[in-house]
Amino acid sequence: MTATATRQISPAALVALVCTAGILVQIGAFTWPALLPTLMPLWQLTNTEAGWATSAFYGAYLVSVPVLVTLTDRIDAKAVYLFGVALTVVSHTAMALLADGLTMAIVARALAGIGWAGTYMTGLKLLADRVDARLMSRAVAGHAAGLGIAGALSFVMADLLAGPLGWRGAFAVAAACAGVAWLAVFALVPWRGTRPAVPAGALFDFRPVFRNRSAMAYAIAYAIHTLEMSVVRGWGVVFLGFVAASTGVAGGWLTPALALTLLALFGTVTSVIGNELSIRLGRRRLIAVAMAASVLFALLIGFAGSQAYWLAALLLVLYGPVIWLDSSSLTAGAAGSAAPDRRGATLAIHSMLGYGGGFVGPILFGLVLDAAGGQSATAWAIAFAGVAGLMLLALIVFLALRPRGLPGDAGEAPRPVAR
Repeated sequence: MTATATRQISPAALVALVCTAGILVQIGAFTWPALLPTLMPLWQLTNTEAGWATSAFYGAYLVSVPVLVTLTDRIDAKAVYLFGVALTVVSHTAMALLADGLTMAIVARALAGIGWAGTYMTGLKLLADRVDARLMSRAVAGHAAGLGIAGALSFVMADLLAGPLGWRGAFAVAAACAGVAWLAVFALVPWRGTRPAVPAGALFDFRPVFRNRSAMAYAIAYAIHTLEMSVVRGWGVVFLGFVAASTGVAGGWLTPALALTLLALFGTVTSVIGNELSIRLGRRRLIAVAMAASVLFALLIGFAGSQAYWLAALLLVLYGPVIWLDSSSLTAGAAGSAAPDRRGATLAIHSMLGYGGGFVGPILFGLVLDAAGGQSATAWAIAFAGVAGLMLLALIVFLALRPRGLPGDAGEAPRPVAR
């Protein structure tokens, strides 16, 4: 760290600032799916169309993250981070002021996806360039926990704000929060000089990553894991709204938005616990158990959840920890399987494949709902059964590729890293 940077802000304060900025950006992340029950009838959207708008975020992320994250090896991560947050502000502002149908929703969600690609991993890179390794380990945990909590709260925040302010007001508040984050990082985070250039042709060469069998096993599992996660976050509120309407029983205090908030909050905590369990029980074993449990819960929700609102809400809230249980373990497995000089590229591909699954999930789920006759108990059962089938296939592929555990995991001895 430079002397100028030290005078401007201490390392601990820098970590706190970036974590807080990430929370402010993420607090509006799921405003769109939280408000889908309002916007679908307002704009007369089909399930497939709503799925496309939800997936636009993930699609834009997956094509931009390899470029934006890899660029931080050549230019200051702060510049990329500010670009990402600025696009997030533009996205929420466009929804608040201009959105009047599917086209603008897709454009705005795509801008949000590019914005998140320039914010999430680059926030960690920004910190890694400025703090020592010991503080960085705590910074990663704080950053992940803060984003997870903020994302969870974004459901209930959107629901609460839409009452007095309308759905446009909810997006406007999300834009304002992201704007505060941009100003704070711009004013308080010190700039660094341009980083040394990497050898010509090496910056975007991802072929060695795809040849790494162990890293790809974790990445493929992560892709279907994120597909499952995006389906639940994108369609959970709509599903609970359907159950309440079809059974004539609402949840009282446990609204659909609050249920999704609890799902994500419990999931965030479980993600941290899951990585610790991977170390104590074995990474591959923990991931296999989590994926098998996901298959079971997807089937239970699909075939039993539509029978009663409280059953559906309870199953969804419990589904969150099951989904998130192997989240950190998968990413840590990919990073640990990477060659040291290609760890950034490996994480870029890992993230790209993950958000590829996130892109496909809501669209595929919406297509299945429409193909099965629209929103009915049978259609929901078939759609969730499709998710269960994909998770089962991912489990089979993961076990077939036989990824390595990490040194320090139960039953694992130190091994050379594949190149």
